[in-house]
Amino acid sequence: MLFDINKITIQQLSSLGTENIKVSTLRTDLIHPIVSGNKWFKLRFYLEEAKRLKCNTIASFGGAYSNHIVALAAACKINGFKSVGFIRGEMNNSPSLQEAKALGMQLHFISRDAYKYKEVVMQEFAHNEWFWINEGGYGINGALGAATILTDKDCSSFSHIICACGTGTMLAGLVIGSNENQLVTGISVLKNNIGLNDMVTALLPLQKNKSFTTIHDYHFGGYAKHPAELIDYMNQLFKREQVPTDIVYTSKLFYATEQLIKQQYFNPNSNILIIHSGGLQGNRSLAPRSLVF
Repeated sequence: MLFDINKITIQQLSSLGTENIKVSTLRTDLIHPIVSGNKWFKLRFYLEEAKRLKCNTIASFGGAYSNHIVALAAACKINGFKSVGFIRGEMNNSPSLQEAKALGMQLHFISRDAYKYKEVVMQEFAHNEWFWINEGGYGINGALGAATILTDKDCSSFSHIICACGTGTMLAGLVIGSNENQLVTGISVLKNNIGLNDMVTALLPLQKNKSFTTIHDYHFGGYAKHPAELIDYMNQLFKREQVPTDIVYTSKLFYATEQLIKQQYFNPNSNILIIHSGGLQGNRSLAPRSLVF
């Protein structure tokens, strides 16, 4: 499979914590250079189902800077599938799409209006040997895969689990995989992500009557927006902790966590686990030498 989950580590972050609050990060980004972090966990059960159904092609949706699209292209190549990506908006030659294409993915660009009606696109391109995955891996299989993020290392001692989220698939998985005493929080990286809570709840089993929290104040202007303040934070964090982050998800997650600690959002004696969800290839759209890592 070439995905080495044994490389996952729990790294303590002394510069983020305080005298009364401990902070660590689960480094799922280390398992693979492209299909890293939550991308692999969200895809794993979809790939198994596609094999069971004897499908030869996997198709999905995403934007021009989608980590999901790149990760899917790589995962399909490694596992012997063809891959097709339906990309929102006009033709774009972003670094992410260049990489997906180099990995063998066939790209189709569809208008933003048409993108709202993915079911129509799926009917138009219907094929018996195609297996479809929702944008961002959203779905029950994606959430169940994300739930296994917490199984490879003992995460039971943490009082808080916090992650970045777009579709909420990983957040739902962490709610499923966490124990009853753990508080799960999602940091939205999308502006006006008003349907996030409903999307997460829709993926939770009926018997998993467990609350979660979403925070919407740290998107830095919207999906993939990365003002100079955020780039500076990424560099400073790496100098302090040797943890690389990406411009779309994890930089905003770590920044939010640090700010919430300073604002005394967490109770004293909290033990916080930040899920590093990978996606570092998204930084390739930055100008050379923007980052120190």
